[in-house]
Amino acid sequence: MNEPLASKYRPKNFDNFVGQQHLIGTKAPIRQFLELGRIPSMIFWGPPGTGKTTLAYIISQNLYYDFYKLQAVSSGKDKLRKIIAKALANQQYNKKTILFLDEIHRWNKAQQDALLPYVEKGTIILIGATTENPSFTVISALLSRTKVFVFNQHTEEDIFNLLKRISKEEYPEITITKKILQTMANLSNGDIRSALNILEMATTLALAEQEKDKKAKVTEKILSNTIQKPIYYDKNGEEHYNTISAIHKSMRSSDPNAAMYWVGRMLQAGEDPLYVARRLLRFASEDIGNADPQAVILANTVYETCQKLGMPECGVALLQLATYLAKAPKDNSSYKAEHKIKQDIEQYGNLPVPLHIRNAPTKLMKNIGYGKGYQYDHDLPDKKSDQQCLPDKLKNRKYIT
Repeated sequence: MNEPLASKYRPKNFDNFVGQQHLIGTKAPIRQFLELGRIPSMIFWGPPGTGKTTLAYIISQNLYYDFYKLQAVSSGKDKLRKIIAKALANQQYNKKTILFLDEIHRWNKAQQDALLPYVEKGTIILIGATTENPSFTVISALLSRTKVFVFNQHTEEDIFNLLKRISKEEYPEITITKKILQTMANLSNGDIRSALNILEMATTLALAEQEKDKKAKVTEKILSNTIQKPIYYDKNGEEHYNTISAIHKSMRSSDPNAAMYWVGRMLQAGEDPLYVARRLLRFASEDIGNADPQAVILANTVYETCQKLGMPECGVALLQLATYLAKAPKDNSSYKAEHKIKQDIEQYGNLPVPLHIRNAPTKLMKNIGYGKGYQYDHDLPDKKSDQQCLPDKLKNRKYIT
């Protein structure tokens, strides 16, 4: 069985490590620790696929320390005791021991407490990895004995360059265009492991669809098939969807008579009234919105009425609501804004919240810049600061006017 790309190309040294130059670059803290020949206990905090596990392994190899890894979700005190026993034995030969605890946030207080004396005495050097804020998930006593390092999400450029290199080495017989690699990098959402999985699956499909006497090629269709989420629907329900579409379009066209007719048709056919009520509630927000905020309130009330009364008693309330929605003024600006927001999220992924508007309830968070420079609008003469609240890449974006 072939080794997965994420495992095969896991970096063995800093030369092949992608990103996190603020930690391992020239004069960066972790590189300096290694140059000095000793490291403190640390917490690696950052998104998935940013190299936390890999960096811990590289550290152990550079220092020739004994290295043990525990998965917090499946390990407890028993496994910890065995590692402590080995670490104590190592001390007799002046050999240091690293314990890498993945997903440390999944250990409860008692489990984390068990680490304290051994971290404090230096019996083990703890490297904990977490995707959760350690201020809230790591006990304060352990947090005070460790140094927290923040891992940044990988840039698309970093991931693109990695994919370009690996695709040439691993798949020279397959055509993968620059555009396709850029799309893969974008879809990975800053996660190298995800990017390599996409590359691996796409090339597998390309080979499966390879035409005789032609070079295999990763196409946009193949890439779409690789990352698509399954969509389930009732293939025999065309009339069902035709009718609900007729209700929506009749109300959108401000035709109360047609809207009432199609609602009546669905109810007469035995449709669940709550389904109809949900669709009308959605319409109230999507097509009417703030042109008449009362529409959503009425639609929600009718939904609750359907829950309480059931059919046939709730039929009149649904017809009443369809009439109201058809006659109401229309505004789909929130619906269009939702579409634009989804596009930006798909294009840019999880953009970081600007530091100055992040909450900073702990000392650690303040020390790394959370909340710095925030302006409290109520303290300003006009109650308006005009400070940037969107991510840097979207700072001038207008979703609604």
